[in-house]
Amino acid sequence: MAANSRPLADRIRPATLDEYIGQSHLIAPGKPIYQAIKANRVPSMIFWGPPGVGKTTLARIIAHETGRRFYELSAVSASKDDVRKIVEQARKEQAGAPRDLFNMNQTEDDKPATPILFLDEIHRFNKAQQDFLLPYVEDGTVVLIGATTENPSFEVISALLSRARVFTLGSLTEAEVEQVIRRGVDDLDATIEDEGLGYLVRFADGDARQALNLIEGAVTLYGKTITVDHLREALQSRHLRYDKQAEEHYNTISAFIKSMRASNPDAALYYLARMVSAGEDPKFIARRMVIFASEDVGNADPNALAVANNVFRAVETIGFPECTLNLSQGVIYLACAPKDRSATDAIGQAMADVDTHGALPIPLKLRNAPTGLMKDLGYGKGYEMYDEGDLLPEALKGKHYYTPPNRG
Repeated sequence: MAANSRPLADRIRPATLDEYIGQSHLIAPGKPIYQAIKANRVPSMIFWGPPGVGKTTLARIIAHETGRRFYELSAVSASKDDVRKIVEQARKEQAGAPRDLFNMNQTEDDKPATPILFLDEIHRFNKAQQDFLLPYVEDGTVVLIGATTENPSFEVISALLSRARVFTLGSLTEAEVEQVIRRGVDDLDATIEDEGLGYLVRFADGDARQALNLIEGAVTLYGKTITVDHLREALQSRHLRYDKQAEEHYNTISAFIKSMRASNPDAALYYLARMVSAGEDPKFIARRMVIFASEDVGNADPNALAVANNVFRAVETIGFPECTLNLSQGVIYLACAPKDRSATDAIGQAMADVDTHGALPIPLKLRNAPTGLMKDLGYGKGYEMYDEGDLLPEALKGKHYYTPPNRG
């Protein structure tokens, strides 16, 4: 591929630690990743941070500066077979050439360094796929570096987490984003006006890739003098990216929920298809369905919660693309189910009273009486099993939160 046909963000990607911008808490002298590189002792790691902050770049630099072969996979499309092929190749390389019998100084250190397997969006691997990685990480066949925008505590299995160090990468500062922008502008042999630079820094919101994509779009459309108007026009004309930071993400999930709430399975399926096609995390969709089952269907059909939970478990176990069928089945069920928000409204009103009144005294007859003194003070006195009286604190006597619907 010709150099100028590669995306700008890829062309100017730093190749060494000295060129890398940001994450000084990890790469400055004396910091953990700096020390790991200098000692050439690289543990398996999980990089957790928002898009465009240098997770992939840092993994590549680690491989480059420690002389390790670098294998890169995306969990969105990779399979166990892809991992297996890399493991087999790594084992062949570790076996290396036959031992040199005439070199008495040859040591284990003369073997090729353990290769790095970089797995982007590791949270997209389901439990079975993550389990598959474990033995190869544990026996040192590969050094795993995973990248994720999601909290690893929830998205990466505990067995894998225990074998890897988690490093948090933060959004780039405005000064760091500006450095990246200037590097991109120089690569394009372009100029950018001060107002345009300020606009671009604010637009990026810590995501360097987003800034570089917009620069490239503006130069392609309007030439090598970049103004704020050019950037705004380029932003309107570019294809909206669907990711967890983009407005389209929130618009689509909103339309999805509202379509199920309106009992319109066709619209709900369409927005489901939009999210699936865009590569949305299926567990995010399934979590929203579990919430919807209680929030909007409620006790009109208590089985809806069981269905939604089973969909979530199926998604977690199977993963894309097959779990699309599970999502479709669950969406149709929830959209067609009768709706009842009484449980949602009831807890909302109760929480409001707690906020307003604080911890009101609990009626004596409901209190625990583990000691004789407490019994003498009236704790538990007057309570009867299945008491049908008003059990609320005195200030809330007669208050009703739950209004039973005419169905369910």
